[in-house]
Amino acid sequence: MSAQPDHATPPPAFTPTAATQLLAQLRACSRSESWVPAFERDWATALDDARHSYSLTPLHDVVRTWQARLEALPAVTVFVEGGMDDSDGIYAQDVLGTRS
Repeated sequence: MSAQPDHATPPPAFTPTAATQLLAQLRACSRSESWVPAFERDWATALDDARHSYSLTPLHDVVRTWQARLEALPAVTVFVEGGMDDSDGIYAQDVLGTRS
């Protein structure tokens, strides 16, 4: 008998080079100037947390978060270039087209 419910899906497995590959993608993206230093800060913090907790979860969280940001970048770019006022931030509902 498993300790996890049958319907729970395991988190995706990351290769040891996932962070390196992600950093290469960040360096190639249009926001690399601000995103690369932010990723490096997040990664350093996650490494420190992992050392203290003996868990790889903080590292996986950083990779997942930054992968999601990269995946959302095209939609956000189109939204911003569409002339919308983003001075107060961008609502995800507007980007996804779900806001009424």
